[in-house]
Amino acid sequence: MSQNLNQLVFKHAIAGIEQPMNRRALPRGARLVNVAIGECRNVTGVVVNAMCLVRGTLAAVLAIVATATQAADTLKLAVGAPGNWDTCIPAVGERAGIFRKHGLELELLYTQGGGETLQAVISGGVDIGIAAGTGGVIGAYAKGAPLRIIAAGVTGASDLYWYVPAGSPIHSLRDVAGKTVAYSTNGASTHITLLALLKRYDVKARPIAAGAGAVTLTQVMSGQIDVGWASPPIGLEALDAGTIRLIARGSDVPASREQTVRVHVVNANVLAARGDVIDRFVQAYREAYGFLYGDPAGPLYFSELSKVSEKLAIEIRDKFLPRDAMQTDRVSGIDAIMADAIAFKVLSAPLSRDQINDLIRIPPPR
Repeated sequence: MSQNLNQLVFKHAIAGIEQPMNRRALPRGARLVNVAIGECRNVTGVVVNAMCLVRGTLAAVLAIVATATQAADTLKLAVGAPGNWDTCIPAVGERAGIFRKHGLELELLYTQGGGETLQAVISGGVDIGIAAGTGGVIGAYAKGAPLRIIAAGVTGASDLYWYVPAGSPIHSLRDVAGKTVAYSTNGASTHITLLALLKRYDVKARPIAAGAGAVTLTQVMSGQIDVGWASPPIGLEALDAGTIRLIARGSDVPASREQTVRVHVVNANVLAARGDVIDRFVQAYREAYGFLYGDPAGPLYFSELSKVSEKLAIEIRDKFLPRDAMQTDRVSGIDAIMADAIAFKVLSAPLSRDQINDLIRIPPPR
């Protein structure tokens, strides 16, 4: 419980000596707890023992504090690609106290990418998945997976890039025939985007599920993989130092620029059982998104969480993922995403309009 909440409860408990507590002034989730202090009064009801009254008041304070603390709803989140800007909003929002203000406590489980995130949600191991590849989500839903989209994640793929060690003979994706090229996990946005890049350059490479960006960088620099993938801040210092070279970006596929390539999803059974909690999560997520882009402390919190400089955090925001790229309320380019998913054998046939409406359940802003 925050210091402000403690102060509010104590203030009203002490005020109760003079007058009854105003129930409307209680913090969200707290309820008034009656504490028996009858032994502190005489037969006429007049308080006769000040210390007894103090003990009763303190007992009331502790009871209210405990009740308010217990009232927070816990949500388990699978978050892909730890340390990335596009997946940092839950952690930054927690750091800023935004989710707590909405009566929520988050348990964050970091995964190696969108495909792994998706499986955690489908299995019921977590309630919500952050930054799952949209094509993979649609494909899984079409097969009956209990998934619903509750917010857009990233529109466009400008944050994704592919690189090689500085001494590599590879200079563009046209040079990767027969070479190993990394993506994070099957069905993730990195997977679909890489397949689209290889199709655009008409080259047959060997796509490899290598895991999160930091893990991939290690494999590339040790010679296990020819071409790595990354999203900021992963790899930016190595790019600046000249130890790796960028050879492609996700935005090199023109069609991807208007597509929402990552979304946030909830297990459908959780949505049915805890609709109010999920609604509060989305409202809090929007607020945390606004904080990340609108408050000077946003990049600072990200830098602390990701262990990068604040200057680099601001560079990531401005050059790779500007505010519009992370808008939460609109999933764009569904038809093009489905066409790609069919081409890459993630989806067998397009969803109907009714299916799309059932899948996308973004709560309206309140």
